[in-house]
Amino acid sequence: MVTDEALAHYRFLFYQLLAHKAELKGLAIGAAQQNLSATGLANLVLPFPSLSEQRAVACLLGALDDKIELNRRTNETLEAMASAIFKSWFVDFDPVRAKMEGHQPFGMDPELALLFPDLFTPGSTGWIPSGWNLAAIDDCVTVVGGSTPSTKVPSFWGGTIAFATPKDMASLESFPLLQTARSITEAGLSTISSGLLPAGTVLLSSRAPIGYTGISEIPVAINQGFIAMKCDGELPSSFVLYWTRHSLPAIIANASGTTFLEISKKNFRPIQALVPPDPVLRAFEQLTSPLHRKIVNNLQESSLLGQLRDILLPKLMSGHLRVADVDKLVEGVV
Repeated sequence: MVTDEALAHYRFLFYQLLAHKAELKGLAIGAAQQNLSATGLANLVLPFPSLSEQRAVACLLGALDDKIELNRRTNETLEAMASAIFKSWFVDFDPVRAKMEGHQPFGMDPELALLFPDLFTPGSTGWIPSGWNLAAIDDCVTVVGGSTPSTKVPSFWGGTIAFATPKDMASLESFPLLQTARSITEAGLSTISSGLLPAGTVLLSSRAPIGYTGISEIPVAINQGFIAMKCDGELPSSFVLYWTRHSLPAIIANASGTTFLEISKKNFRPIQALVPPDPVLRAFEQLTSPLHRKIVNNLQESSLLGQLRDILLPKLMSGHLRVADVDKLVEGVV
């Protein structure tokens, strides 16, 4: 708590503590569960410049963090919009129901509405729009799994090829996978039967837990904790992503296991997927692609801003850099 605002700016203090995480960790006590006591924290000596400089530093670093947070919230909204379109068109069938009742589908221009039928026909999983089909997901995409190169062979690791595990998916704020924590070499890749998967591959964690989903924006190899769907057929990756999410109850129902549930490729491949006509799929892509591209751009921008913040943080906190020295560096970025 800042007790004297004439001496310390609260946000500057936050960044000071962030810059001195190592020292704070060193002050923690306890074996099984470490704690930082008030006495230990009181013994930490931190440099504090003038209040005006503190405010300037806090404003600069805060602007970077605020922009990162704005990008995160924007991406939540954009992804929710794309998901809502998928649910309306391909789960609730709102345009079809509206036309059956003699109404123009809400918010849809007449040309787009013409792509949807005005009646349902029975399918193996229930009523579906007339003229649309159901097919095993394996008939629509190429389903593959992965494996892990031996960690006992150093020459398999540390190369330039991205290697994904479900842990990479667990940390995603949104669906795009832009980077992985680990990488492998060409020799390591040669031990994985599914090889290097292309950008645009939809990834689903297949165990512990089932359900992390994403689209790889980079070529990637995967471990055995995934079912990967190469979208080399009629269904685009954005459609497959939201189909996977909305089909999770059916996917989990086909899983098995005693210690933990796992969905095998054998049990996943026959799961039925809705296959709309190509013009409807193209229309969905035209609506959602700009949203997805903006999400990717925001994530890439936030990554760069985070790197810039992490570079500036210790230098500004130590006084080795002044705000006046870096103002022009971030001008126009935030």
